[in-house]
Amino acid sequence: MSQAKVNLYYKNVTAEVIGKEHGITQQQFSQLAQAAASAVDKVNRAREEGKTPYRDLPYNTDYPKSVKAVASEIEGRFENFVVLGIGGSALGNIAVQTALNPYMYNLDPAQRKGPRLFVFDNVDPMQLGSFLDWIEPQLDKTIFNVISKSGRTAETAAQFQIIRAILLEKLGSDALKKHVVATTDANQGTLRTIADQAGLRTLVVPDGVGGRFSVLSPVGLLSAAICGVDINQLLAGAAAMDERVKSTDVMKNPAAINAAINWHYYNRGKPISVMMPYSYALKDLSDWYRQLWAESLGKTNAVDGAKVFVGPTPVKALGTTDQHSQVQLYREGPNDKLFTFLQVKEFERDVTIGPAPETAPELGYLAGTTMSKLLNSEKIATEYALLHDKRPCMTVLFDKIDAFTIGQFIYLFEVTTSITGRLFNINTYDQPAVELGKEATFALMGREGYEELAGKIAPVAKIDPEFLV
Repeated sequence: MSQAKVNLYYKNVTAEVIGKEHGITQQQFSQLAQAAASAVDKVNRAREEGKTPYRDLPYNTDYPKSVKAVASEIEGRFENFVVLGIGGSALGNIAVQTALNPYMYNLDPAQRKGPRLFVFDNVDPMQLGSFLDWIEPQLDKTIFNVISKSGRTAETAAQFQIIRAILLEKLGSDALKKHVVATTDANQGTLRTIADQAGLRTLVVPDGVGGRFSVLSPVGLLSAAICGVDINQLLAGAAAMDERVKSTDVMKNPAAINAAINWHYYNRGKPISVMMPYSYALKDLSDWYRQLWAESLGKTNAVDGAKVFVGPTPVKALGTTDQHSQVQLYREGPNDKLFTFLQVKEFERDVTIGPAPETAPELGYLAGTTMSKLLNSEKIATEYALLHDKRPCMTVLFDKIDAFTIGQFIYLFEVTTSITGRLFNINTYDQPAVELGKEATFALMGREGYEELAGKIAPVAKIDPEFLV
């Protein structure tokens, strides 16, 4: 088992580094520790009461067993694995793939440990149409994983209906059994009914585990296992982090410290949370984090019914790319952001920089050094520049990137989100504001029972030429 760790470094939010106006004093840390300890205790009790089943996913043996059984049936038989899902049914799959497989995975068979992976988390017709043109001649070599708890999510249902029609037309009546895996509710729902009637292979979306917390369930584990990721190590990493984040000794609990610092800055005029990985492999964890943070913490009501309208705004950036697109704003714009860098100590491989051209001796300082040194130097340089302007920064340090550390990171931020929700005194696990948009889509698409809503939407859908310039 890997012993690599993920650690949180938070010195650069302290008053010692950036001053009392924007930094956290020792007295404030003491107060935050008390509040965070209470929040951790409540989160732990909720777990004991069975209210946060995502906390137990690292220890579940049935889910990885069922995932491996499906993966073994598929192994070697297909060249393409296509995920149909959206939000929590897609972002975790993408993040794990980007983190743990090579950049050229889909293009270079020598770098591939399984089928090509495609994740469709949108309904853009040009994107899907282009893919269909490419995939139709290869349908017999392709398997589709449709992921939806209910089966009624419009985007995923539409994708599945398109693929279902093509499979039946091109490959015949048995095609669905051979080429579709449904990940859905164990007992009920539209997709469960479809799967049972069609005799599809199925995996379970666990009860009580929202999509944004589901990556360590069959929702995210199947695509990982199919593509050669060690899901045992992924879950072991999460379990190792669990030992640390359930501690009520806040100063030893990275999730509690992370939550307390984010909560502190939100309440002191810094409601924007920027995550900036200095590793391409980690870039899609920022996308996954954005949904986790926004959907969990953006709430109108506190648990006692009070109107609070809270929610830190998550922003993703990528080092070094966004040093050249966003850092101007980050340094000279409003001091309303907390920055969290992701940094890797040891990369799996490195590339040495070649000699400078004779005509450009000024580039000699780069010659013979490595890309990893340049990348991490850029991170430190950006952090230094931000600290110069009193901008608070934290760093999540990866010893290295492997399944064990990615599991740690995922679990760290899931529990951070739970603790932060307790500090805000909101329900971390619902998402009521998502429903109206879903219902409006049903109405616009002519779903029965939504006629009245369609009438209300009509003025919004109409383009008024007076305001068209």
